[in-house]
Amino acid sequence: MAKTYLEVSEVELLEKQAANLRDRLLVRLLFHLGCRVSEALALTPQDIDLDRGTVTILHLKSRVRVSCPKCNARLGKAHSFCPGCGQKVESALRKDLEHRRMRTLPLDGATVKLLRDFIRQGGPVPHKGELRLFGINRHRAWGIVKELARRAGLPRLVHPESGKEHGVSPHRLRDAFAVMAVKHDDSGDGLRLLQEQLGHTSFNTTARYRKVGGQEHQEWYEGLWGKDEHSD
Repeated sequence: MAKTYLEVSEVELLEKQAANLRDRLLVRLLFHLGCRVSEALALTPQDIDLDRGTVTILHLKSRVRVSCPKCNARLGKAHSFCPGCGQKVESALRKDLEHRRMRTLPLDGATVKLLRDFIRQGGPVPHKGELRLFGINRHRAWGIVKELARRAGLPRLVHPESGKEHGVSPHRLRDAFAVMAVKHDDSGDGLRLLQEQLGHTSFNTTARYRKVGGQEHQEWYEGLWGKDEHSD
């Protein structure tokens, strides 16, 4: 049966394949925080509070708003005429909007120790005018995880919605954390805390992890027939 999510033991095996402290820490943070790869790569030493055992993540989302150049009414992609003033829209005004969200996440003791060693050894490097924890780009981060997965002999995974196979990537580590958390506690409070940890604006995005690759549905269905059900 094809796998949908990585198990904790497989992520630990992935981490053990790292040849240096930077790559090991990258895998560790992606899994232990359940953060996005963009969030991990944006971290600076100032974002880490080693004494309190926390990390602060600033997530920046950009979106584009299109409006009428005459009355500034908001337009949709299909609008040829402005719903506000009725004028034909020849060229809409585009405005880039930024939405900033910040969340402070706890760190486990082993990860704090790894971070302390990494920072003490001079791991952080200058990147785009500031000191970054990793100093690598998104493409390089994906390459690191892909190569470690190859060394560890980890299987390709099946996307739970599309059914397509894909290799192990940084986002699959985020998925693995979420599934582990749901298996540990799928109560309303547990899912609410997971939503906060992952930085989801919508609860529905978090709730999809309750499926755990179809396991929840399978257990529900088997429960309908009882453990002693047998064929004639």
